[in-house]
Parts: sequence; structure tokens; C-alpha cells
Amino acid sequence: MSQPDAVSHSRPETAPDPDPAHPFARLSDFVAVPRVSGLALAPDGRLAVSVQTLDAERKKWVSALWDVDPEGRRAPRRLTRSAPGESAPAFAPDGTLLFVSARPDPGAGKDGGDPKPALWALPAGGGEARPVVSPPGGVGGFTVAADSGDVVVVASAMPGAADAAEDEQRRKARTDAGVTAVLHEAYPVRYWDADLGPAAPHLFWAGALPAEDPAGDRPEPVALRDLTPDAGPPIGAGESVTLSPDGTQALRHEQVPDGPAGRRTRLVLLETATGESRVLVDDPLADVHSGAFSPDGASVVCVRETLTTYAEPPDYTLLLVDVASAETRDLTAGFDRWPSAPQFSAEGDAVYFLADEDGRHALFRVELSGGGPVRLTADGAYSDLRVARDGSALFALRSAYDEPPAPVRLDPRATGQHPEPLPSPSALGPLPGTLHEVRATAADGAEVQSWLVLPEGASAEDPAPLLLWIHGGPLMSWNSWSWRWCPWVMAARGYAVLLPNPALSQGFGQDFVRRGWGEWGGAPYTDLMTAVDAALERPDVDAERTAAMGGSFGGYMANWVATQTDRFKAIVTHASLWDLDSFVGTTDAAYYWEKEWGDPLATPKRYEQNSPHRFADAIRTPMLVIHGDKDYRVPIGEALRLWYDLQKRAVPSRFLYFPDENHWVLTPGNATVWYETVLAFLAEHVLGQEWQRPELV
Repeated sequence: MSQPDAVSHSRPETAPDPDPAHPFARLSDFVAVPRVSGLALAPDGRLAVSVQTLDAERKKWVSALWDVDPEGRRAPRRLTRSAPGESAPAFAPDGTLLFVSARPDPGAGKDGGDPKPALWALPAGGGEARPVVSPPGGVGGFTVAADSGDVVVVASAMPGAADAAEDEQRRKARTDAGVTAVLHEAYPVRYWDADLGPAAPHLFWAGALPAEDPAGDRPEPVALRDLTPDAGPPIGAGESVTLSPDGTQALRHEQVPDGPAGRRTRLVLLETATGESRVLVDDPLADVHSGAFSPDGASVVCVRETLTTYAEPPDYTLLLVDVASAETRDLTAGFDRWPSAPQFSAEGDAVYFLADEDGRHALFRVELSGGGPVRLTADGAYSDLRVARDGSALFALRSAYDEPPAPVRLDPRATGQHPEPLPSPSALGPLPGTLHEVRATAADGAEVQSWLVLPEGASAEDPAPLLLWIHGGPLMSWNSWSWRWCPWVMAARGYAVLLPNPALSQGFGQDFVRRGWGEWGGAPYTDLMTAVDAALERPDVDAERTAAMGGSFGGYMANWVATQTDRFKAIVTHASLWDLDSFVGTTDAAYYWEKEWGDPLATPKRYEQNSPHRFADAIRTPMLVIHGDKDYRVPIGEALRLWYDLQKRAVPSRFLYFPDENHWVLTPGNATVWYETVLAFLAEHVLGQEWQRPELV
């Protein structure tokens, strides 16, 4: 039965006691595990997190917001409950909890139509949540000023619509006329799983939200003012915006042309009172993004990401920008890692940021007065960093391959930290195995770091079959918990899982990325084989029973592995690149990939040397192909061509096709089928068991 739409503090729900039995043995239990994300910090120190759980029909995951004790003394309690769920929590200065939800507005009446995502407010002192901003196109995001409490929302608007009424009228006219067509006049036309246009994101000024009426009367609707009226399709004003603490200025990322069909990003400053804008940072050789204001609003810190070229991968650094003069200073010059998600300290004298390093996603601090970045955390992967207003603490979500995301409290200056998690609404209990770190040396002397998950009971007398899991990206690394690629599901069934970070992986230095740039079939492949060889030296891993798996770039590498060796008993390839020429021309951001690979007509060498489809005749290993039709990053044509090439060569193969999934698999039922099919395929070819077709496919 679905939960009521009301939100109340009067009947808090405490988190259940951890179950001592792990939930990985049954997939139905695994998909039901609560999943924590989206940390928010109130000015008074209260914490809120988003927690995904199955809905009443077990057909989708929905989020609710939970209160977490920043001191770690009391159990978490649930704050919101509705069938559509709540997400994107953020606190206003007065402690009001703001969030986005498509829940019905109880004051809209029966003719309110289908609810769209709106901005809701839950008072700090308790009571019911109420909608405060409900544009016709729904709320796509929002930001709140730390001191003034002013709000800017991101919402889509139809081209030429002067106000909300005209926007709604134009949407209705399309619907009434049965028109779904979109006329594009600029690239791109799609992004991940979204068709762009005809509506495009705009930034709307909501200002100070109306206070709740003590008499219970419904406040007047917030009148939105378009800060970006000239934003048009396909990109619009973008979906990233942040406000200065006093609300007088908004910082947004603006995409501008970079060549005939390319794009790059610059930082633009908006005066919220007038809508006037000026470019703050514009670098023709870089994307500039992830801007954040200092506590006094006089400075901005942002990420400068150099544009890739045929010869060079991207590089990242942090820029300190003076708002008045637009002068910049490099805060991380010479730092051979890629900083992200910068935030100022409470005093404004330092910047915190995150960066991959040696198979971890670590927290760093760099002083504005000078000196290099200092790493504050020892292990784990951190996200959703929040800085306490009084400077007394930092809060974040931390995960690792042996711990799912959970909120933690950190010291703002101490190094080598691995804090205990705060009481969380989600707890797994013991894992069905152990996590180990493996290091190997490649032929060129580079060190290849990997994580190895060993199942319970693996020994020299009973060695575990090995699964090589190859990460996507390609510019990322295995360093954090994953619900989609969860090695513990495999460990619960007796498999050892190897998660290597080969060439192109970030967090090991620029030269390590450069080793594989434009040569995906070179060092990335040989690094993977080096990592496998090192794992198979262990007596508790079975060298005769091995398989390889990967998704996205990892799917490309799985395909490449299939064309280069027959050492594996089975290969699973998900959302994979097969024909690089056709991929680059049809993906959602072709200009990005063409910078690395070049024009396939003018510079075909890299395509010819690195495209797996050119070596299809060499495949002998059984393959499971998996793809979603709504995947615009790696279009479905890649899987269709791969599947046909396997079938016409009589390679033992199967094709798991999802008509309504995208680059990922985002619904519980389909995720369950994904694991069931992968496990059945591996059992057949690695364990020698009879093929068992999953019941529902």
C-alpha cells in the first residue's frame, strides 16, 4: 500500500536494526536494500539524506528524506513519505528543508492535472510540507542563497514564451495537435537518454519564499522572473547554477560553440536584480565549470578542464577567480591529479576538493595563501561534501568496495582520516567475502592497481572462478561502491571479482592516462591482462575458470578482449562500443570523441587499429550482449551490429535487450533480470552448468 502524501514530524520512523544476514544471496533482497545519496546540511548542523527504497509495487525505486544526527548519538528518522518520492534536499537559512517532488498538491483540487516536479518546503519546526514553486515545465533543479535564502529554480520553457501562462499554452497546443516533432537548428539533439527540445532549461528567480501562514491559509503563488529569457534550444541556460550567499549574483555554466558542431563551457555571472550578465571566465582551450562562491561572495573557485586533442587527454586544475576583476589564479598548479567539486572553507581561507588518487576518491584541502594540496582522508570514496557554517566540521558521504555510501563527519584539517559512519538509514551487515588490493607491474614499468573481491571459502583446495570486471569512462577508476556493478552479488555465488584500473584510469597521474590516449587497444588491454595474471598467481583463484565483463568503455574493452585472446570462458558486454566509426558519428556528443580519435575520413588510423569490429573473425569466446534502446551515449546500433556479427560467425551468443532502459538499467525488475541473465550465462560457460533461461524474459 502506498504511503500518504502528508509529511509530518509527529510520527518519526527509526531505521531498522541491521540484519546480520547479508542480502546478496537473493536478488529480490538485494534490490530492496535502502540506498543512501544526496546529503544536505542545515545552518544549525542538522543533516538530511535521500534514501531510495522499493515502492509498494516493487516496480521502481523512490526516494524519501531522512534526518541524520550530525553527532551520531540518535537513530535516523524519516522526514517525508509520498508515493512519487522526494529528492535533491537543501536547507534554507531558517532551517526549512527544500526538496523536489512530483507529489500531488493537496490544494490544487481535482482539476490540477498530473503533478509535475515542484519545489516543496518542510518547516524546520515541524508540520506539513507545502509546494512553493510549480512552473508548467516542472522544476529540474534549484539553488538557495546561504545567507539571504533567495531561491533560483531551473525549469524548462518553450521557445518564445513570455511567461508561465504562455508557456503552458504552447505546450497544450502541441499536445492538442498531436505534435511530437522537434526541429533542430543546432547540435546536439540528444543527451544521455533525453531528447533535447523544443523546450529548454531557463533560470527563474523565485526570491525569498513566502513564510507559512499561521492561520493555515494558502500563500500566494511565487511569481517567477526569467533570468535567462534568451536561452533557446537545444541547450538553453543549462542546469547548473549557484547563488552568492547574499543572493545578488548567480553563477551559471554557459555552453558556447567550439567549432562547427562542438561545444565548450564557460562561467557567466548574472545580476539577479536585473538579469544582466557578464562572462567571468572564458578559456578557448578549456571547459570551465563547477563554480562555487566564497563566504563573502568576493571570490569564486572553479574547475578548469583542458579540451582534449588528438595528442593529449584532458587535464584539470582549480582556479581562484576575483569576482570584481575576473582575475584568476591557479590553486593546484603542478598537482598531478584531477580536482573536482571545490568548496570554500567556512573562513574563506582555503578550498576543499575531491580527486581520484590510487584507487580512492579522496578529500583534499588547499590554502589560498599558498602551498600544495593536502590529502585529508586515508581510504574510501567521498561525495556530497558539505562544510559546517561555523567551520567546526565537514560532512560527506563515504563509500568503498566494502562499504556502501553512508554519512560521515570529518575534521576540517586532520590528515589520514577514516571516520566511523554516522547512524544511517541503510545497513547491510556482513559481506559474503573479503576485499583485497592487488598491484602488478606492466611491461613498461607502470604499476597497475586493482581491487579483488574474494568469496567466502575460497582456498587453494577450493579456488574461486575469476570474473574480470572492466570499468567504464574511460576516464575514471574503480574506487567506490556500485549498486549497478556490485561484485558482492557475484561473490555470494562463489566468484572472485577483479576490478583493475588500467591505463586511462584517473587518479594515477597524467602520464598514466596518456599511456592509453587514442590507443584503447594498447596499454589498457595489456594492463588488464597484467592484472589478471597477477590475480591468478593466487592459489585461491582458479586460472581455468575465468570470464570478462564490462560496460560502456568496459564493454568496448570486453569486445576488444574477445578479439585478442581466447583465455576466458565467457564474455559479457554491456552498452558497448563495437564499430568506432559508427559510434563517433551517432553518439550524443560526437565532437568530444572526434577530438581524441580524429575525423574517421581524414585520420582513419586509430579507428582501423582500435575498432573491435575489424577483428570479429578472431572471436571464439561465447558472448552475452546487453543494451538499452534509450541509450544515446552508446546508441543501440552498436549492439545490433555486434549481435549480427556474432551470429553470422556462429559464435555462441545471446542478446539481452531492454526497450525502455538507457545507458544504465534503472528499474528493479530489469536490474534483477540483468543479474539473472549474467549469472545464468556465466554458470553455463564458466561453471559448466546447464543453461537456465531467466523466467521472465
